[in-house]
Amino acid sequence: MEKYWWYKTEWHQQMIKGLQVNGKGERTQEAYVRTMRQLVEFYDKTPDLITEEELYNYFIHRKTVTGWSPATMRICYSGIKFFFLHVLQRDWHLLDIIRAQAEKRLPAVLTKDEVRSILSHVKTLHNYTYLATVYSCGLRLQEGLHMEVSDIDGQRKMIHVHRGKGAKDRYVPLPESTYTLLRRYWLTHRNPTLIFPAVGRGGQDGPRSTVPMSIEGVQGALRRAKHAAGISKKGVSVHTLRHSYATHLLEAGVNLRIIQKNLGHSNIETTMIYLHLTNKGMEDAYQIINSVMQEV
Repeated sequence: MEKYWWYKTEWHQQMIKGLQVNGKGERTQEAYVRTMRQLVEFYDKTPDLITEEELYNYFIHRKTVTGWSPATMRICYSGIKFFFLHVLQRDWHLLDIIRAQAEKRLPAVLTKDEVRSILSHVKTLHNYTYLATVYSCGLRLQEGLHMEVSDIDGQRKMIHVHRGKGAKDRYVPLPESTYTLLRRYWLTHRNPTLIFPAVGRGGQDGPRSTVPMSIEGVQGALRRAKHAAGISKKGVSVHTLRHSYATHLLEAGVNLRIIQKNLGHSNIETTMIYLHLTNKGMEDAYQIINSVMQEV
């Protein structure tokens, strides 16, 4: 069959409807649909003809042969499970037991000096403004790219994040310096909708563009700036700026619940990972423990 034939099937349409009714966000819908496309193209047949045994073999193949990471396997499991449970209504034992192994690795985090150094080596204003905003507001990559003019509340100094993970809205504080930077950058293109429109090769498309800057463009800008700054830490990406934001707030004494709210985490346990990324308080803790134990 031709490549991507899955998107022309009735099954694809039924999955989209099910995801929409279930309230899944746009990016979650795209990820789940992609997992089903990969499955049906792997077996080259419609999903209603795929057996439970074939699903077993597919998951094992992706994990052991393809070598997908636990995070990728988690999306694979979730998307396929949603389709077979809610669209095909299969009552299979496999769908009850599939579970991706949780990753144990801690994310990379930058110091404040390293963030400043990286930003100082970003060559263009649009990339600099984007990366500085992502860091200073703790945004996810896509949240920053899709930010709109109407999302900025200049009077309250807040950003209304409409396109958060899991289709959840939230407000995040907008630092005065970032607000000034955003206004200065917007005046260079005056796009009526987008804060970070795709500007095109000649840099002239900004005023009329209907799509944001590319993911590859901002990721590449960060990589080049990191290299120019002489920072050798591994695993540094745009998302690292969000991790660094949370860690720096925690080190400054901001309550963990506030950080959770700013990041848009549903579960406080997700935010608690940042406790493992800082040594702040360890020095004082040693002195306190030493003092207390002297009384024993």
